Amino acid sequence: MPAMHFVVCWPDGSKDTCYSPSTAIGKHLEVNHPYVLGEFVTLATCALDEASERVKAKFGYFCSSAQDQSAAIVQKAQQFRAEQQVIVEKITPVPA
Repeated sequence: MPAMHFVVCWPDGSKDTCYSPSTAIGKHLEVNHPYVLGEFVTLATCALDEASERVKAKFGYFCSSAQDQSAAIVQKAQQFRAEQQVIVEKITPVPA
């Protein structure tokens, strides 16, 4: 199962490199597409939930890293106003 990194540019210009244990993130988020904050949080948490489910299907347990990443995104998003925008700058495989 190929793990992925995705780089998020927040409304204040700060950037976070986030982790997904599967390619599910690419089904939900587009690179260089501006997302309103709430939409981004919904899509990212949905993608990370799906990625965690994929891990469970393969290994028999949920991915705590995906759950932690989802919680970190939700927490960071609380620093901003709902109408502000977020951009996913890139989605790349985690180097082996």
